Amino acid sequence: MKRQPLEPTLEDIERQHLRRRRATVVAYPEKGSHVEVIVDGRKLVDFSSNDYLGLAAHPALAAAMAECAERCGAGSGASHLISGHGHEHAALEEELAAFVGRPRALLFSTGYMANLGVVSALASRGESVLLDRLSHASLIDAGLLSGARFRRYPHCDADAARRLLAESTPQTSVLATDGVFSMDGDIAPLAALSQAARAHEAWLVVDDAHGIGVLGANGRGAVELAGLGCDDVPVLVGTLGKAFGTFGAFVSGSQDLIELLIQRARSYIYTTALPQPVAAATRAALKIAREEPWRRERALALTARFRAAAHEAGVPLADSVTPIQPIPLGDARIALAAQQALREAGFWVVAIRPPTVPAGSERLRVTLTAGHEGNQVDALVGALAEALRRIRASSAPS
Repeated sequence: MKRQPLEPTLEDIERQHLRRRRATVVAYPEKGSHVEVIVDGRKLVDFSSNDYLGLAAHPALAAAMAECAERCGAGSGASHLISGHGHEHAALEEELAAFVGRPRALLFSTGYMANLGVVSALASRGESVLLDRLSHASLIDAGLLSGARFRRYPHCDADAARRLLAESTPQTSVLATDGVFSMDGDIAPLAALSQAARAHEAWLVVDDAHGIGVLGANGRGAVELAGLGCDDVPVLVGTLGKAFGTFGAFVSGSQDLIELLIQRARSYIYTTALPQPVAAATRAALKIAREEPWRRERALALTARFRAAAHEAGVPLADSVTPIQPIPLGDARIALAAQQALREAGFWVVAIRPPTVPAGSERLRVTLTAGHEGNQVDALVGALAEALRRIRASSAPS
């Protein structure tokens, strides 16, 4: 096929208010927080970060990273299976496994690569992969690229998942879901999904990128919150770049599961290992997360404060009790207008539009962190209410 010009495609994206533009965001790391940022020369309060425990700019993480870089160098230089697997990697894998209460953990360079590696190792041609309809893009791509038959069940509908498992031909090898859904903030029905997966001998894979560190009595995430263990959820995926404030990902489970991934997960085998300084910084973050439970308690308390104030102010809310708080607006143009109004009021809250969310479910995505102050949360709600009032008034028929 002849190469076509790209300009018409870009113009079409622009007409639909779906063009994405990057902003250069400068934080204030000297304050030990990423809450206050500068965007295009203007200071804003950031309510879009996934830094739930307020650790990304913590001085202990920076010190651990600097010390390790001085000792080990900046890069790993090779894949884990060649010469790139160092002491900091091994120690972090042991500490992550202990943190989530599982026999073993395996580091990946990104959460995307972790999901690709897991699904492709556990499912292949002649088998089937079943996902929640709103699963993260990395799980969807993993299902498609695995070569297995790929299907999705309605969002958080465990009964539908059970029916599809029973009807599955070929037999389902993997049933996968987010633990906390990244754009909706709601929590998967993990207990019911676990029962369904066990009944049909499928691997249950839970990507709990947004739950680990935040939910559960010990911060072990949505799986702990549901009262489930390794036998109930044999494959747990987590990221390091959200609650733990660094970069990378891990998969945790049984000894045999991790050994299989080392042998078969192409996204683990054929990529350079995570730099050791990042692993060292993550070890520091894990220590803080264990020793300072007030961080997750504060993030959840501020979430409750936000929801109560938003309800009182008439700001629409989705059904989420996690620090991810979507403000449903249903129109890309309105979502962008709301983002701009909040920016003018001193807040950085990003509009979420297709293809990240389905058409008609455009929204603002507010996230609460341990680094926020109560008065910042209250001020955001006031600015949200005013922005939405003005947008509705300007959209009303004259």
